[in-house]
Order: sequence, then structure tokens, then C-alpha cells
Amino acid sequence: MDYWKSKEQRLEEDRVDEVLELIWMLIEDGEATVENIARKSEDPQVSPLLKDIESFGLISIDHHSGKVAFKETGKGRAEQIIRRHRIAERLLSEVFEVEERQIEDHACELEHTHVLGQVVVDSICTFLGHPPTCPHGKVIPRGECCKKFSLDVKPLVGSLTDLRIGEEAKIVFISSKYHARLDRLSSLGIIPGSVIRLHQKQPTYVIRIGETELALDKDLAKEIFVKKI
Repeated sequence: MDYWKSKEQRLEEDRVDEVLELIWMLIEDGEATVENIARKSEDPQVSPLLKDIESFGLISIDHHSGKVAFKETGKGRAEQIIRRHRIAERLLSEVFEVEERQIEDHACELEHTHVLGQVVVDSICTFLGHPPTCPHGKVIPRGECCKKFSLDVKPLVGSLTDLRIGEEAKIVFISSKYHARLDRLSSLGIIPGSVIRLHQKQPTYVIRIGETELALDKDLAKEIFVKKI
């Protein structure tokens, strides 16, 4: 987005983006109709705005059935909005450990500050190991960084289970939503910032932290995300 645009222009673009984001989510659920958009949108002037968005060539509306579909330009713009929002949710959930009920609001705040440009979003995505879904299980659209990753690079962050025997890594975050499990790991010294070495994978994962060796089952090991040293 152009930072030299007026406040009014930005607000208008934000309104359009909100509707495009809503349309994307309704399409995912097979419910993208003018009626559902009007019912679920928080914009009091969503009906005339929807007509404007159609005139911009971003969407098409079947005026017989009321179904709404993206045109190519609109789909590309909506995809960037959804990707930015869901990557922000992942960052808030897994790195900053924001409570689940607060994630959506904070992700929206980040989205509308316009600080998460494409380069920043791709950097966060790479840092998180190119997550395929948001914390709510919705698909995160792939970015250029993900396409490159699939060809010739590895993510900076991955599950402990991806380590090879003998490799050292620093714990970056733990994705478990179970507080009892997090407390157990913390009591064992398995916390962000700790350096571990993988000693074995079968029949259980055995890691060393300092002078201590610990055995973890696979499900637990998969929730520990690390950055190789």
C-alpha cells in the first residue's frame, strides 16, 4: 500500500479490503452470496460498497442467484490480505503466546497498521517454517517464499522431529495448547532459548539439555519447534 495516500484513501481501501477478506472466507465455506455478505459485514454501507467493488473489476455478482465470485485481480488482492492476516495469527499464537480469544483482534490490528508488507510477511512465514494453516485450521495461501522453499531452501524453524541425530538446535517456540504439557516441559528445562542436542529417535526421542538427557514421545517432540545451530 502507498504510504503517501491520504487518510481518506486508506480508510476507503481498508473498507474494500475488509469486504474482500469476508468474501474469501465465505467462499471457503461455500456461502459467498450478497445476502450473507450484507448479514456478516460490519460496514453499514456494505451494499453500495459491494457494487463499487464490482465496478472496480474485483468481483462478479450473479444478480439472479446472488452468488459472488472473485475476478483475477480481486482474488490476488484478497489472497494477500488473507495470507497477511493468518501469518499474523500464527506469529501471535506461537511466538508471542497470545491467548486464543485475543488472537483475531490483535491480528486485525496488525493487518490495518500496514506494517506487514509482503517482504515482512514472507520473512515471518520463513521464520515460522512456512505454516500451512492458521491456528484455527484455515489454509494460509502460499507465498513466493513457500514456493522457493519447496525447491531449494529449508525453513529456519522446524519441528524437533526434523532434526538428525547429533544435531544441535535452539528451541524457538512450543506449539502445544495444553497448559499442563507446557508446564511439564518447562519443569524439564524445555523452554524457548534452550539449546538441545538430539541423541536418538527410536523408540522415543532422546535429547540432551546441558548435562541432562530427557526422553520424549513423538507427539510431544512434534510440538517443539527449533532452529538449528
